[in-house]
Amino acid sequence: MSFHQVFILLGSNQGQRKQFLQKAMQQMEEQCGSIVKTSAVYETAAWGNTKQKAFLNQVMLLQTTLSPDMLMQQLLTIETALGRIRTIKYGPRTIDLDILFYDELIYHSTVVTVPHPAIQDRKFVLIPLSELAPRKVHPVYKKTVQKLLKECPDILPVKKV
Repeated sequence: MSFHQVFILLGSNQGQRKQFLQKAMQQMEEQCGSIVKTSAVYETAAWGNTKQKAFLNQVMLLQTTLSPDMLMQQLLTIETALGRIRTIKYGPRTIDLDILFYDELIYHSTVVTVPHPAIQDRKFVLIPLSELAPRKVHPVYKKTVQKLLKECPDILPVKKV
C-alpha cells in the first residue's frame, strides 16, 4: 500500500469560519488519511465573486492511500456534511476543499484536475502553500511555489490571522 502526499486548500467565509476549517480537518483525518502539517490561517478578501465576506484559508499536507478521484469524492462528502451548498460559482460557503497537488501527478478526470488549474493565479493559495513547501515544483509550469508566488498577478491582500 503506497502513501500519497497531497496538498489541500481549505476555505470558509460563512458562520464560524475557523471552526469549519478545524471540523473539516478532523473529518479528513477520520476519512482520508493523516495530516502531516498545516500552514497558518490567513484571511483574504473574496476572489471571483467579491461582494461577500472575507475567507479564512489554510493549506495542509495530507498523507493518503486514496486515489485522486476517491479523495475528491470524500472531500465533497465532507463539504456537504459541513453544510456546503453549491448555488453560484465562487459563492459564499461554509467550507471549500480543493486538492492542489497530488504527489507530482498531472491528472484530469470528470471528478478532479490536479494540479489545481488556478494555483498560480491566487495569492491566498500560494502564500500558505509556500509556508509548507516553498521549493515544491509545479509539475505543469516547472516552477517552484516560491517563484509562482513572486510572479502571481493577484493583488488581493492576504494576512495571517
